Amino acid sequence: MSGQAREIIAGLIRRGETVATAESLTAGLVCAELTGVAGSSAVVRGGLVVYATDLKASLAGVDSALLAAHGAVHPEVAAQLAVGARARCVADWGLGLTGVAGPDPQDGIAPGTVYVALSGEHVSEVRTLRIQGDRGEVRAASVRAALETLGEQLT
Repeated sequence: MSGQAREIIAGLIRRGETVATAESLTAGLVCAELTGVAGSSAVVRGGLVVYATDLKASLAGVDSALLAAHGAVHPEVAAQLAVGARARCVADWGLGLTGVAGPDPQDGIAPGTVYVALSGEHVSEVRTLRIQGDRGEVRAASVRAALETLGEQLT
């Protein structure tokens, strides 16, 4: 568990707010990082692991037409994952992540392409990342970016 995760949990507790995740390429690593912090059960509502494309629609509420038109790795997919996490888990904040961890491209999208989205009552943000490294490094950097994105809103 990182200092970043501890700061986020403390910030959420201080503000009386909650968070949920919908994760594709990280397959629950963001939620696991957050729940590694003692006391996180007070503010982490849960997470959706939507690794399969069809689950992005059925569990997280991503528009099927969007998935059909653009595939699973797209900034609007990340945005809808964040909104879906927030809505389905009844949380104040939703984090959504999708991307290509590698080593091979997916649907013509290069490894290391990642979209991290945050949804809140008055916040909607998607960040585009181009991460260099192997599969593990891409996933770890994606987790850090997601935590950073939320952390910036809490400070």
